[in-house]
Amino acid sequence: MRIVEVSRPVTPLKVGAVTGPTERCVPEEEPVAIVCNGTTVAVMMATPADLEDFAVGFVLSERIVSHRDEIRRLEIVIHDAGIEARLWIVEERARAMIGRRRVMAGPTGCGLCGIESLEQVDRILPAVTHKIGLSSADIACALARLREMQTLNRATRAAHAAALWQKESGVVMVREDVGRHNALDKLIGAMARQETGTGALLLTSRVSIELVQKAAFANLPVIIAISVPTLAAIRNASRAEITLIAIARDDGFEIFTRPERIRCGFGS
Repeated sequence: MRIVEVSRPVTPLKVGAVTGPTERCVPEEEPVAIVCNGTTVAVMMATPADLEDFAVGFVLSERIVSHRDEIRRLEIVIHDAGIEARLWIVEERARAMIGRRRVMAGPTGCGLCGIESLEQVDRILPAVTHKIGLSSADIACALARLREMQTLNRATRAAHAAALWQKESGVVMVREDVGRHNALDKLIGAMARQETGTGALLLTSRVSIELVQKAAFANLPVIIAISVPTLAAIRNASRAEITLIAIARDDGFEIFTRPERIRCGFGS
């Protein structure tokens, strides 16, 4: 796989003084094309790691397929100009995909991938009714563990992470990327490929409507994020019966929807 971080020379300027030349690690990003049955359905700028997870997670969260078993084959093909994630999916899903004309271009920004009209923004989401319960102490421990497991961000200070927390094992899986949507797609793909089951989703970014939608389709009942959610994200989390926690810090957090899954009190 391609290099995900490189060192580059920089000249720091600190409080008005220029210090000597040094080096800084920066993350790599490359164009990654998601190709289904020979049709390119998306080109995303992404960190070139965990691309099998990314491809599977993308087609699941974008509802191109509804289950991992509908993916017949997957291969990663590296070109000079970028990378192709080639998937072969069942014919019924391929026909539906072509009928929706999902030819997409996805930068690391915050566009909604692949929709064709304003009406499609407000997707019908499944209710996530899993009876998971967390304590305040669980959330604090999960956030601390997540920081330890963010290897790319620790090296570059420029990567988002999405992680899966489970009651018996803590943080069991982390995926990183320069794009927050990409990081979540990688996590969803890894969950499907490894059949991990559900749990709480940890995010190192603000919570947008699309992240909530992806979480709902992945059957994730709790979202814990370090930044603020948008109003649309809150509304969608409520509709999907997801517990949405944000502004999560070592000393506390704010619960925006479905608080009954959380046992409050840091001594609990």
